[in-house]
Amino acid sequence: MAEQILILDFGSQYTQLIARRVRELDVYCEIHPFNKIPPITPDIKGIILSGSPCSVRDSDSPDLDLDALRGKLPILGVCYGAQLMAQKYGGNVTPSEIREYGRAKISHLDTHSKLFRELTHDSQVWMSHGDTIKELPEGFDVIASTHSVKIAAYKVQGEETYGIQFHPEVTHSTEGKNLLRNFVVQICDCAQDWTSDVFIDATIDSLKESIGKDRVVMGLSGGVDSSVAATLIHRAIGDQLTCVFVDNGLLRKNEYEEVLESYKGMGLNVIGVDSKQKFYDALAGISDPEGKEKPLVKHLLRSLMRKHIKSKMSNGWDKAPFILM
Repeated sequence: MAEQILILDFGSQYTQLIARRVRELDVYCEIHPFNKIPPITPDIKGIILSGSPCSVRDSDSPDLDLDALRGKLPILGVCYGAQLMAQKYGGNVTPSEIREYGRAKISHLDTHSKLFRELTHDSQVWMSHGDTIKELPEGFDVIASTHSVKIAAYKVQGEETYGIQFHPEVTHSTEGKNLLRNFVVQICDCAQDWTSDVFIDATIDSLKESIGKDRVVMGLSGGVDSSVAATLIHRAIGDQLTCVFVDNGLLRKNEYEEVLESYKGMGLNVIGVDSKQKFYDALAGISDPEGKEKPLVKHLLRSLMRKHIKSKMSNGWDKAPFILM
């Protein structure tokens, strides 16, 4: 397994951007919900706690057992993540007198901190929070401040645990990428050897191992995600894969024919299935757009698709694993 950074998501609008910035450093990362933490395996080199639209002061705000993580791996809390750690260990998080949103300048910086290596005083950062850390727990040290936020960043004594009350992942934080590099490379000691080529090779090897000599039937949507997935599977198992693109009657004009034509140049074995009438029958009488998306209707449509497709198969293909993308 490639070295990776684990990002625990508390619902921030910027979580995907954090992941992008980490991957731009040639380091693999995964996003997981805060309440579904995967096993901490040796390939996980560090953890980033995302921001959140919630307030740590609310009784029903997202929470997690930080004792299971602290001191074992480097941790970087971003905004909500930083406030959560401060609040849980005896600090004081209060509503900001003025909501902090927009550009700010670092007025104090601990230049000895690994997190701020080669960052400059007066560096511009991007704030976006309604709460602020007023007091830190014992053993937490301030390592950066702005003119209006005394505790813009902190470090826990004896641990590689950090919290910042700004967003390094956005371009408005002019040295944010340097900060993330310091955390991911210098503190977490990631080797920066993960690239898209490495990912493709590893994925193909994994598919070969898991599928073996089995056959696979794959339902395609015609979009980028399913097309990429089909291409990777095809590279792994070749003609053991049969793809199916279904005309459900809800496509754009001529989209069914155009998608099938585009697949011809990709080397995939794609079967087109005209199931318009079956889908129209399933949706008959449902006028509410939201109602069409309810799980019962989804299940019905998927069952119809699977039954129709597999009725067309022979020579053992009816027993092949079915993937719907």
